[in-house]
Amino acid sequence: MYMIDTLIKSAFQNGYLSVESEGLINQVLETKCYRQEDLMALNTLYAAIDAGRIKREAANSSPIRLPELNLTE
Repeated sequence: MYMIDTLIKSAFQNGYLSVESEGLINQVLETKCYRQEDLMALNTLYAAIDAGRIKREAANSSPIRLPELNLTE
């Protein structure tokens, strides 16, 4: 299992995305160590956050954005 999968499952089980999990997700995204499936799962997570089904623990309420996936690499 990949780190992003674990963090997303935890968010859905707990009903919130912790500051630590959000930071780890951002680190994975910054290092570009993710798969297309990770981005699709993150999209589902972010949609749940937008819909209010998952709460963000972070005090910063700025929106979370997925990186563009370059399928030609």
